[in-house]
Amino acid sequence: MRIAHVISERSKDPSTQVGALVATPDNIVMGVGYNGFPRGIENSDLPWGRDGDYLDTKYPYICHAEENAVYNASGTVKGCKIYCTLFPCNECAKAIIQNGITEVVYENDKYADTPAVQASKRLFAHSGVKTRQYISDLIQK
Repeated sequence: MRIAHVISERSKDPSTQVGALVATPDNIVMGVGYNGFPRGIENSDLPWGRDGDYLDTKYPYICHAEENAVYNASGTVKGCKIYCTLFPCNECAKAIIQNGITEVVYENDKYADTPAVQASKRLFAHSGVKTRQYISDLIQK
């Protein structure tokens, strides 16, 4: 999870920095990702706002950390797990399921009450993808 936190720092999103990594069952890192615009688009080219007209917010343009980790993976991720600093949304859940990832290890579930996260939890339950929350040793002490 520490690697996911470090990679999240690459995000230029002023409100939410998210990191993710895909790892084999024995924790060999296959790919990492953070939330940001698609390759080739400068961070100043599109809006980072959260409010207002949809096209004037970040939401139609941003690639989430989880999907970037899958896109950036070297090789197949079937049978792998994904570590996420934030519980994945429904769009990322679909990418996780379709690529054969079998476990989601997440740290924060602050959007648990949103329809997108409720849908992702339903998708994971129906597809058999295991989810578990990571509790840092630093938090427990």
